Amino acid sequence: MRGAVPGLSLALLAAESGARLCAIIHYLVRGQLGWFGLSIACLVPGYAAQLLSILWFRADGRAPGCWLLALHLLQLGLWKRYWDVVRAAAGAGCAFGEVLAQLGDVCVLRLLEALLQTLPHLLLQAYVVVAVDPAGFIPGVSAGLSLLSLAWALVSYSHFTCLLKPGHLSPPAAVILCLLLWRTGMLGTRVLALVLFARLYSFWVFAVAGLHWLLMSFWLVAQQTDIVAQPCRWRLFNCLLGAVYIFCYINVRPGPSKTRVAVFYAVST
Repeated sequence: MRGAVPGLSLALLAAESGARLCAIIHYLVRGQLGWFGLSIACLVPGYAAQLLSILWFRADGRAPGCWLLALHLLQLGLWKRYWDVVRAAAGAGCAFGEVLAQLGDVCVLRLLEALLQTLPHLLLQAYVVVAVDPAGFIPGVSAGLSLLSLAWALVSYSHFTCLLKPGHLSPPAAVILCLLLWRTGMLGTRVLALVLFARLYSFWVFAVAGLHWLLMSFWLVAQQTDIVAQPCRWRLFNCLLGAVYIFCYINVRPGPSKTRVAVFYAVST
């Protein structure tokens, strides 16, 4: 299972990107320029992950050439990283520590891209399917693949953190499948609830989501999360993670998390 996780991640990323491109073309062909523009706009935040990927290449001593820069400009930088991990995992002379380091970089970058790019696209396509075009096949497929890809990004990140722990091996396939089903169900219900609320109450959904964002951000500050040292970056990190907590829980602190998860679900429900 050494190369199965990055290989599946690459396949899901390709499927999600292809479905997103089909949805953009679908709106353009049908003259729905508003949805076309919003779908294009959802691509822009993904460049944050691409820029960070370039910076990490430089930090690793690999000066990015024109070809690598072009791949990142086309938002294919993570594809390149996944492909490198698959090749390294298949090679007999590559050490496990080197593969783990490459896998960690791409898992973190993919999770960032999924939260910044895939999640807004999922919300947009889900709203189109629920409120605008219930019979829309292409937006529905794009929303479904975005949901699955986002859930898998969370699962692959959890899989990587398990490998980091001393003495921990790769979780069995059954465990990963259960994690995927849990993440998919949790994200799907949250997205559906927000979309239905937006359909009924329009812009009031931003007030509800904003209140939830504030509550989660203050809760993170109260926990004194010290994953970021600088005060300004620490506040920014808590604010960004508070926005993520509108949809799902991500454990960023070492140690047992049962109490924190219980508080999260108590507030979310």
